Amino acid sequence: MTLEQLVHQLRGACGDGLQAAVLYGSAAAGEAVEGRSDLNVLAVLREAEPVLLRTLAPTMRAWQEAGNPPVLVFTAAEWHRSADIFPMEYADILERHRVLAGALALEGIAVRPADLRLQLEHEAMGKLLRLRRGVMVAGSDPARQRALLADSLGVLLVLFRAYLRLVGVRPPLDGVQVIHAVAAHAGLDAVPFVRGHALVRGTPLADADVEGVLAGYVRGIAMLVSVLDAHHAPPAHHAPPAHHAPPGGGDSTSTS
Repeated sequence: MTLEQLVHQLRGACGDGLQAAVLYGSAAAGEAVEGRSDLNVLAVLREAEPVLLRTLAPTMRAWQEAGNPPVLVFTAAEWHRSADIFPMEYADILERHRVLAGALALEGIAVRPADLRLQLEHEAMGKLLRLRRGVMVAGSDPARQRALLADSLGVLLVLFRAYLRLVGVRPPLDGVQVIHAVAAHAGLDAVPFVRGHALVRGTPLADADVEGVLAGYVRGIAMLVSVLDAHHAPPAHHAPPAHHAPPGGGDSTSTS
C-alpha cells in the first residue's frame, strides 16, 4: 500500500471525521532512505469509536503488511492534551511534517523541556539495553553485527535529534550533521555513528572494522544516557512559530 492509497482510504472511511492526516519525521523532511526509513503517519480523528476503528482494519493491516509502522491515531481532543506524555513525537511532528489531508491544529501546543528530557532518557536507556542484547546475540558474526548497526541507526538519529532540541539546537536535516552536533554538545565520539550512517547509505564496512564501530555505538549511547541523567532542563518553550501553520497548504516529518 502506498501513502496515497492510505490517505485515500482514510478519507473514504472517516469522511469529515478525518481532521488531519500528517506525514512526519525523515520522510517529511526529505531524509528518508529507501528500505530503511519509516513512513510515520499521524491521523487526527473527530472521534475514534470502535465501530470506525473496525472499518479501518483492512486499511491498517495492508499498511503494516507493506512494511510501514502503525498509524498514530489521536482524537482531536487527545491531540491537544498529549504533548506532555509524547514530547519526542510532538517535537518531531512540530518541526518536520507534511499535511496530507485536512489541517493539523497546532495553536497552543508546546513541548516542555522537562517532559522531553524524561522521555528521552527513558528511550535512550531502553535503546542501550536493546543494543547490549543485540551485541550478545550477534556475537562475533560480522554479518549480524553489521545488520545491528544498520537497523539501529534510525532510532539513534531520532534520539539525537530529540537531544539537540532539548539543548536548544534546531537539528540539521542531514544525519551526519546531526551526529556531529550531538557529539559536540554531549561529548560523544562521532566516528562510529558516522560510519554507521555511511553503511546505511551504501558504503561498505569491512569485517575487521564492524566490531569496533558497534562498540562505539554502545559507548556513545551509554554516555548520552549519563548526560541526560545529569541534565537540568531550561524553562518551557513553545514550538517555533514558523511551524504553527502547515507549509504548502494541503500538501505540506523516523524513524529517521
